[in-house]
Amino acid sequence: MATTADQIMAPALVSTTTTSTTTTTNGKQQSLSVAATTMQPSTKPNSNSNTNDEQQMQHQVEQNNKSTSPKPNAMNSLKLTKMGSVSTKEKRVYKIVLTGGPCGGKTTGQSRLCTFFENLGWKVFRVPETATVLLSGGVKFSDLTEKEAYKFQENLIRTMVQIENTYFELGNSSARNCLIICDRGVMDASAYISKDKWEKMMAANKWNPVEMRDNRYNQILHLVSAANGAEDFYSTEKRKRHYQDHACRSEGVELARELDYKSAAAWVGHPYFDVIDNSTNFEAKMNRMIESVCQKLGIDIGDRLQATSRKLKYLVAALPPDSEFPPFQDFDVVHHYLQSAGPKVQARLRKRGQKNHWSYIHTQRRPNVHGQARIEVKTQLTHRDYMNLLAQRDDAHFTIYKKRRCFLINNQYFQLDIYREPGHPRCKGLVLLETYSSLTGEALKNCMPKFLNVVKEVTGDPDYSMFNLSLKEDWSTTKKYCRPATGKQQQQPLQQQPSSEKQYKPYDENSD
Repeated sequence: MATTADQIMAPALVSTTTTSTTTTTNGKQQSLSVAATTMQPSTKPNSNSNTNDEQQMQHQVEQNNKSTSPKPNAMNSLKLTKMGSVSTKEKRVYKIVLTGGPCGGKTTGQSRLCTFFENLGWKVFRVPETATVLLSGGVKFSDLTEKEAYKFQENLIRTMVQIENTYFELGNSSARNCLIICDRGVMDASAYISKDKWEKMMAANKWNPVEMRDNRYNQILHLVSAANGAEDFYSTEKRKRHYQDHACRSEGVELARELDYKSAAAWVGHPYFDVIDNSTNFEAKMNRMIESVCQKLGIDIGDRLQATSRKLKYLVAALPPDSEFPPFQDFDVVHHYLQSAGPKVQARLRKRGQKNHWSYIHTQRRPNVHGQARIEVKTQLTHRDYMNLLAQRDDAHFTIYKKRRCFLINNQYFQLDIYREPGHPRCKGLVLLETYSSLTGEALKNCMPKFLNVVKEVTGDPDYSMFNLSLKEDWSTTKKYCRPATGKQQQQPLQQQPSSEKQYKPYDENSD
């Protein structure tokens, strides 16, 4: 088997379309306090260096493509093919990971997702849990030496990648839209190994987290263990009977919680990470899981699954030292707005990465349809496609540079965008915090990170829309400034937010 991340992950890097960037969960978009993680702050990037590199590459692209560059409205006809994939206009291949601690509902979740999407006419593949396959052959961790355990984990990842690639290629060759459900993913292995050994394994195999975590899968769904929030329904005896051949699966409540925290920490930083908690009954939990996938795919489910969470955005004052944060992941993010076919359509490119490993996304905002909120359609790109589309960059907008910090706290997943230079003076020192939640009032206030100085909520305020922030012209004179249909919303202090979620109609585009 090839040993580089680019080689073993290649079948995953197909052109795929997703919608919205929510990390919805239960009606709350939730997360977990992390006990042990593999996360480390990244070093501060050099935005000017990124700018020069892109400018040089962009100049070369423009010279090579003067007569063949796609037009502003040509995105739909652009075929983003790799490893035998087909145009996203013809079909979609969507890869998700179901992860979480023991007794969280992953097995039932697979079945529910399979039934739901098959009823929509999709082809569904279910990738088996590699650990279960290997452990069923008589492997007992307690019998392994430290060296054997390390090698077993390494081979487990290699086996998982090969099994997944088999299903990914089947999805690429399928004539129908295809949903691929992975029972855990490659990053889950980091929850069962020390940080030092994990980093050693990553370096030895030339793996990197951007490829293994961000580019390989379209969405991560963490189903919280019943041991965390639904203890009355957590039964080790039932688990022993269900997993007769896997005594390692009969975890106690405390161990189950710890494994749940670690498995969540392993995926922090993925751009589409949803935590489905136990704040509702199990049936509603399964509905929230399906709803989350449908939202990202842009599938209109009407009132079949009650949507409960909404995007919330807050203005944050000066940041505290890094030591005040829980374990986090930092990313360098670059946004370019593109020329679009009309005033009601917005298109942008996003480059997101760590330590010079990047993922690329094209996002197109479509106008409201049938009274629904604007839909954001996202397409994963190769580096070559990204550079070609840069030729369509809209000179009316500044390039946006950010440091994005992702972290879990108070059972909630947060994303902190720290704007960087170069950019418009209005963005200097700007820090915005985003999350998804159905909480209101005191409950919402209590789940916010206490170590951050939150100035006010700016959900739906067009002054904090990235589209408007990137405009080169003055807001008072430009005709490009976008406003919600009802005008600029006046935000209330955090503790006075209205209790009815129907009052929340965020205008601003979702972050990606």
